[in-house]
Amino acid sequence: MLVLFNKPFGVLCQFTDRSTPPRHTLAEFGLPPGVYPAGRLDHDSEGLLLLTDDGVLAHRITDPRHKLPKTYLIQVEGSPSDAALRSLRAGVALNDGMTRPAEARIIEPTPAWLWPRDPPVRFRKTVPDAWIELVIREGRNRQVRRMTAAVGLPTLRLVRTRIGGYALDGLAPGQWRLVK
Repeated sequence: MLVLFNKPFGVLCQFTDRSTPPRHTLAEFGLPPGVYPAGRLDHDSEGLLLLTDDGVLAHRITDPRHKLPKTYLIQVEGSPSDAALRSLRAGVALNDGMTRPAEARIIEPTPAWLWPRDPPVRFRKTVPDAWIELVIREGRNRQVRRMTAAVGLPTLRLVRTRIGGYALDGLAPGQWRLVK
């Protein structure tokens, strides 16, 4: 079984939370029993999360050797320069080594289908922001945020839209669907 889920901002990619006060978890969304996340999205990231009850499928989705592309829309603080985009495309030096080359392009204007975030991203009149589409083929801890920060573009909002051939395709935050 494979479930496509649009993880809202502020939800943990797990079914339980022992912190005080407890945070929102996947248990609140009526997902089918027996599934677990194939990969992760940070608490402060949104978008496509795949869940499955099939360990072999989960491994195929998450193992970097399969180089499954993951596509993100990233709202960044600042205006991306050609040099910053070239750096993202070539690979970025992070404290845990070089990233693989990525696909990176500016998105203008903000995609019309994108839902408003709750709570909204802080808006500052004096600091420009922009949207970048980034496709990576690995999945280090907080990798996208670290990559954009390394090229001088701190991430304000991060939405995963696609993993391999699976896409959000109109799923609203908190909604899910089964894939045959």
